Amino acid sequence: MPATEEVRERLEQQRSAARARCRGSSAVLTERGTAGERYPDSPEAVAARADRLVQRGGVSPVAAVAGVYAEALPRREADERIIGLANESQAWTFLPRGTRAASSIARISIHHDGRDLPLGTGFMVSPRLLMTNHHVLPDEAFTRRCFLEFNVQNSVDNALDMPVRFEFDPVTFFIADERLDFALIAIAPAADGRPAGDTFGWHGLSVQLGKVVLGERVNIIGHPDGRLKEIAFRGNTVAERLPDFLHYTTDTEPGSSGSPVFNDQWEVVALHHCGVAKEDEQGRALRKDGQVAQPNDPDYLVDWVSNEGVRISSILKHLAALELDADGRALLVDMGPESGLRLSAAPGALSSPLPSSGFQGVGGLRREGVESPPRPGLRGQGLGPRGRRHLVFLHGRRQHTHEPEELRRGWAAGLNHGLTRAGLATVSPTDVWFPFYADQLNAAVTGGQESLGRFEAVPGASDDLAAESAAELFAAEPASPTYERLVLEAAAREGMPLDGQVAQEGLGDLLAGPVQRALSWLAARTDIDALAIAALFEDVDRYLADSGVREQVLLSVEAFLDELPQDAEVVLITHSLGTVVGMDLVHRLRGKLSLSLLVTAGSPLGMDAVSSRLLANGPNRRAGIDTWLNAWCPTDAVAIGCPLSGRTWGEVSDVAVVNASGRAHSIEEYLAHPEVAAKVGHALTAGGS
Repeated sequence: MPATEEVRERLEQQRSAARARCRGSSAVLTERGTAGERYPDSPEAVAARADRLVQRGGVSPVAAVAGVYAEALPRREADERIIGLANESQAWTFLPRGTRAASSIARISIHHDGRDLPLGTGFMVSPRLLMTNHHVLPDEAFTRRCFLEFNVQNSVDNALDMPVRFEFDPVTFFIADERLDFALIAIAPAADGRPAGDTFGWHGLSVQLGKVVLGERVNIIGHPDGRLKEIAFRGNTVAERLPDFLHYTTDTEPGSSGSPVFNDQWEVVALHHCGVAKEDEQGRALRKDGQVAQPNDPDYLVDWVSNEGVRISSILKHLAALELDADGRALLVDMGPESGLRLSAAPGALSSPLPSSGFQGVGGLRREGVESPPRPGLRGQGLGPRGRRHLVFLHGRRQHTHEPEELRRGWAAGLNHGLTRAGLATVSPTDVWFPFYADQLNAAVTGGQESLGRFEAVPGASDDLAAESAAELFAAEPASPTYERLVLEAAAREGMPLDGQVAQEGLGDLLAGPVQRALSWLAARTDIDALAIAALFEDVDRYLADSGVREQVLLSVEAFLDELPQDAEVVLITHSLGTVVGMDLVHRLRGKLSLSLLVTAGSPLGMDAVSSRLLANGPNRRAGIDTWLNAWCPTDAVAIGCPLSGRTWGEVSDVAVVNASGRAHSIEEYLAHPEVAAKVGHALTAGGS
């Protein structure tokens, strides 16, 4: 049997099972449709969806309060109103975020009789793992005959993009399940050893509920009928949610098998696998002319009534129940913190997932039960034709709970995504120099005690403390003069009245005192809540105010960079507190460091309380920096002092970007913007900056 016929036969088996599931739910659908409910779901499901939208930034909390609760609506109606805010019209970032989500989606083809025949679609769910349907890739032997291609698409100028081909590696990892119709396969790295996910990004899957409700929209990106990459985002309502499957009206074709199904926040909610046709009394699929559909009938003749996808939460629960060796479990852990998969989890047990964003670089959490040796940093290698350009990443705060290699891969994944969008060559994570001073900083700040704080890569992601808890934590100790000045200055730049009174739509009296009121003001107007803001500025304050802390950090980074070749030309990318450390470092290494480009992202340098306390001050503040790119996001609370260009800093190329909600301060978000990555890519070439 030809390969394409094998796939078609397996697909028809899935369609038959889907029709049976749809048949069992049709009465419920009719009843709900007749009632005319916009979101005909349970109150609990609608409430969970509304909470997820607000907590993860799918809608503005201020808009939700002003547009819903001000009307004193019942809880159910209020929840539906919140969902509606993000349903019919979208922020303009919906489109670029969709473009980013699409980059990790690939076309799957098979070698057959000297030809390459398209079979379906797949998408990256970790740096090395791709997900598709079981009926597309049912076993290891069949998979070894196949390959995948990224960038099978037209560019924004409607020119054919350059496809990038990867091979499957089912020997390293292959899992497939016929009932849930999914397959999870390792992808062989590129010739330079770079995983596909580090270049094209990957989608962090979530086991949590609240990603979609009945009546909401979903979007599908894939390769229908093997064509160039397409998106379906019109006429796409969720019609039914079964224990393991979703039914929706989004348009698809046979080649769409294996495509991710997204909500409007570009979170993957399901794995598309087949269409559901209208059937006769004998359960046979019908054509639009009323005749029984035949196996070779063209797709457009069939009377399709719905499409079906496998719920991502069901797939993750299935994976958690598998007994795998240590290597296999480690590959699953790389799927990200919200998957609920952990090395230490017993088969069948999902650990409590940590929030994350939909689109990822790497999982980014230290593996449980693994002790790490001292980590001064990771060495890279020269880039460019002459090999003299060296790329250096300088991280910020709260990174002591992460592995340096995972952090470096995360930064590189974000940068490579931006480079790919800019049409430039990507870099390997192993090319990058990554000084790691987080342990020294944490020990100096906390006296060796584990500190309470949030990971900088995803602010607000590692706990769910409310504003009242933030008040208790930060009111317990008096703020230092520098810290108080930092917070008050940031709030003033966001428009807080000089008398410190907080407007009604802020957190108001939940926090007491001038510093806490300023934190409330910032939390109501930026993408990072009060606790994260307080922790971020506290670390900056400690570094600036304590000469001992500053010296330990700078000595650690200097000792590491001493290993750079003497003729090295450095492209330095810094983030958050790392931008402050970077400015001090450039001053101390003036004459020793050949700096081709400085990139600051999510930087507090624009606040006077920071810039006035750097090692270099006055007219020498930027000495040694010729080419400087500063990337900032208006909702990033740490970058409130931006843009930088002006009297204090002189000429700076300020680039304002819009990062994803809930990830305004994420370095991976910053580097994924092509206007930021392009500057880095050009600086790494022989022509320099």
